[in-house]
Amino acid sequence: MKITSVEFAGAATQPGVYPHLRHPEIAFAGRSNVGKSSLINRLLERKVARTSATPGRTRQLHFFVINHTLTFVDLPGYGYAQVSKEERAHWQKLVEHYLIHSRHLRGVVVIIDIRRGPEAEEETLFRFLTYHHRPFLVVATKCDKLTRSQLERRRQELATQLQGYPLFCFSAQAGTGKTELWRALLALAFPTTGSQMRHA
Repeated sequence: MKITSVEFAGAATQPGVYPHLRHPEIAFAGRSNVGKSSLINRLLERKVARTSATPGRTRQLHFFVINHTLTFVDLPGYGYAQVSKEERAHWQKLVEHYLIHSRHLRGVVVIIDIRRGPEAEEETLFRFLTYHHRPFLVVATKCDKLTRSQLERRRQELATQLQGYPLFCFSAQAGTGKTELWRALLALAFPTTGSQMRHA
């Protein structure tokens, strides 16, 4: 994938108050410590999403326009305990409203740590997206933390656990799985007209 431009198009802090964009959108959801920002930065080959040793830094919806044709939406991380119940409830309302009502959302990337797999909150998100007819795929990050044999065994275990949900293994450090994931994202964003972005 050849990335020629990435522009920060704005942030949303209130449900329904989003930047006025017309491009297909792909949203990224995951726990606060799962490597979501590193995944986005690796896909774009530049640092646009904030990474931090302190999880839970993303507290808004961040919109990034890529090549003037596609938008990535970085959602607040969930599962972070060191915030108030009121703040967690606000994040949940903000994210749920976007996932239900966005006119341009074409798919959601649900990110998990390959060593932990999907837990109760991911299972809830899977059901939520399925109920609202939002296509999604699952990306297992931090694959570089496992040996080749461990990775293959874990891939098979996750495939069985996910029961048919699309699964991609990814390493932000090594770039493993980047090409395959980009191909899947473009298929979500442009299902009828094909890719409208240049491949590298």
